[in-house]
Amino acid sequence: MDRRTPAHDRSAGRKRPVRPSAGPGASAGPGASAGPGASAGPGASAGPGASAGPGASARSGPLPPPGSVVGPGPDHRSVRDPRGAVVVAPDDWVLVEPGDAALTRRVKAAGDHWVMEERRGRRTFGLGVWAPEATVERIRHALAAERSTEAFAKKQAAAARRRQREQADYVDEFQAAVLAFLAFDARHAERAGRLARAVTAHATPVGSGTVARTERIPIERRAQAAVIAWLRHQTTAYDSMKIPRVKGKRREVRRMLAERSRELLDRYRHGTPPRAGCPLAAALDALAD
Repeated sequence: MDRRTPAHDRSAGRKRPVRPSAGPGASAGPGASAGPGASAGPGASAGPGASAGPGASARSGPLPPPGSVVGPGPDHRSVRDPRGAVVVAPDDWVLVEPGDAALTRRVKAAGDHWVMEERRGRRTFGLGVWAPEATVERIRHALAAERSTEAFAKKQAAAARRRQREQADYVDEFQAAVLAFLAFDARHAERAGRLARAVTAHATPVGSGTVARTERIPIERRAQAAVIAWLRHQTTAYDSMKIPRVKGKRREVRRMLAERSRELLDRYRHGTPPRAGCPLAAALDALAD
């Protein structure tokens, strides 16, 4: 008979060292810190760069440096850094939405901030500025105090009058540039004036977002582009066209319609009587009605 003690019997009488395990609900001793990669227990706050619990927005990598341009994130407290990684805004930061230029300008000048923008097609839209809430509130209160004074009210009234004068001067200048581009024969001078007024009224209002409001190109080119755009919408079927969603197709259609508009304008420049059903004559007559 084999008198050797089985392995499980031999070990039964010896005490083995117990290794502490960080099981569910176990807490690390006082002063102990969780090692790299350890997950924080329930209720623990994750430090910068730590990964949040299930269901929370993840923070990828370090925070963008102050002054960075970021994009909107998947929720109202997150952004996308210049690399495209999702980052959660610091708890004590708030988003200053667009609309108050003075507040935005001062917050950016005060120190730490991120500028949030979104690109849609070929255009970039400002969505506001992220900054520490304490800084934003301090500046907001200072602005409110300034704006409550009589001196500020007088300054604003003077600025409004100046803007009105500048806008009136620009409208006159733009309409003259439109007339110069049209260059209709004298027999069509009345129609040229009506067209110039219609294009100017549509293109020049502040905030209209039309080519007439840009300063990147000379006013002569702005006037030309505004006329062609007005004719495209008022004298062609462009607005109701079903254009395939193929890269470059819409631009191709616009070029084709622009050529037709130039041919139409040339007939008036040469003094040719308008044909029956002329789209320009019909469009101007509709405006008069």
